[in-house]
Amino acid sequence: MRKNIKITAAVASAAALALGLSACGTDSDPASKSESGAKADTSKALVVAASPTPHADILNFVKKNLAEKEGLKLEVKEFTDYVLPNTATQSGQVDANFFQHKPYLDDFNKKNNTTIVPVVNVHLEPLGLYSKKIKDLKDIKSGQTIAVPNDTTNGGRALQLLAENGLITLKEGVGTSAKLSDITDKKGLEFKELEAATVPRALNDVDAAVINGNYALEAKLSPAKDSLALEKAEGNPYANFLAVKEGNEKDPRVEKLAKLLNSDEVKKFIDDTYQGSIVASFGAPAAS
Repeated sequence: MRKNIKITAAVASAAALALGLSACGTDSDPASKSESGAKADTSKALVVAASPTPHADILNFVKKNLAEKEGLKLEVKEFTDYVLPNTATQSGQVDANFFQHKPYLDDFNKKNNTTIVPVVNVHLEPLGLYSKKIKDLKDIKSGQTIAVPNDTTNGGRALQLLAENGLITLKEGVGTSAKLSDITDKKGLEFKELEAATVPRALNDVDAAVINGNYALEAKLSPAKDSLALEKAEGNPYANFLAVKEGNEKDPRVEKLAKLLNSDEVKKFIDDTYQGSIVASFGAPAAS
């Protein structure tokens, strides 16, 4: 908690400084140049905000094993929520982030007027349904409570998982933007909306919960072994990617990190470490 407070304060300070500079600068004043318009100092460490697991784990593998050979200085800052990594990237407190998928970023940019863009896909974290009280999907019954993430994209994604497994029925065409109000048949189930990071801690208080892959791993749950239902990897739009503020995609340090994150060494690390609970999603750069 102390760490998060410090990070929040730093973000606020950075935002205030940026506001002050924009108020005082002019077009002819070098200090008024935008962050994306300035040349990156490649001698400095690239600072990347990341969720602890698996994002920071993957970045730290790159830092310890691959970065030095490429002449890349890498600093990893861990964040335990889904908001600060983007606001810190937008304000320039960090250079990049690695924690999110495209539907979440699109929604975040729209709601917060930010200009974060994807650089390259790295991995997929299948969303899963877990329980400490129920051993099989068929044992979920009317009157039981299921916890789901309360953010727009992961909430809709959770409801789709439940619908695909016959636990609820949704309005036609709602897709991953589904809300609780789009459920046409709850089949007697109750739902509890919680911040994604807190859902694993609610497992003792509900009958089942839909948990993001990274938070499941942090809670010592194995998506491949412990889930009652799990998203399919094939055709899944929720690949997690490296992201930067728009205009910083060509920073040489970002390009080096993107290359390393899509290396054979990183794929092997993901396969060996997560045993199918996290899946490498290398390929074309993430859609912008």
